Amino acid sequence: MRLVTHGDSAPSSVNRYLLPHEQQVIMVRRHPAVLLRPVAEIFGGLILAGLLSKWLSDSGAGQALVLIWWAWLLLLIRFVWKVAEWSVDYFVVTSARMLLTTGLITRKVAMMPLAKVTDMSFKRSLLGRMLGYGEFVMESAGQDQALSTVTYIPYPETLYLEVCQMIFPSKDSDDD
Repeated sequence: MRLVTHGDSAPSSVNRYLLPHEQQVIMVRRHPAVLLRPVAEIFGGLILAGLLSKWLSDSGAGQALVLIWWAWLLLLIRFVWKVAEWSVDYFVVTSARMLLTTGLITRKVAMMPLAKVTDMSFKRSLLGRMLGYGEFVMESAGQDQALSTVTYIPYPETLYLEVCQMIFPSKDSDDD
């Protein structure tokens, strides 16, 4: 399974960090499960605001009602912000390195050269197994790297095998 087809290219928010000699092999967004908490906050806040509105409307506290709904509106704005951040976050594996680009206003690019990776594993919680996401953990020989953990990776088994094949190529493919 190829995770980036030949016609696809990285969006400009990612493409500017790729070197001219690099070939993009894998490019994925983080799993939408990263938005579970903000969604729960929105619905929980909506239920709470509705219940408080019902309770306070009987007692005639109009000022408190306005405050409650403004607080919920702030939760909604925060949710929209989280969705916008998720839409520009990418995990990219090229022929030479792995990149994680995050952030909407303050852009953060974490990277690890494939040659520096000495060990790679992935973890999946029960919820991660049910929803189809995992967490990658990469280690390098005695060095702290900018990229050591990538959370909310979609289809981690497939991605793990593809990345491992790039990091630890078979001896047969070197002789070609």
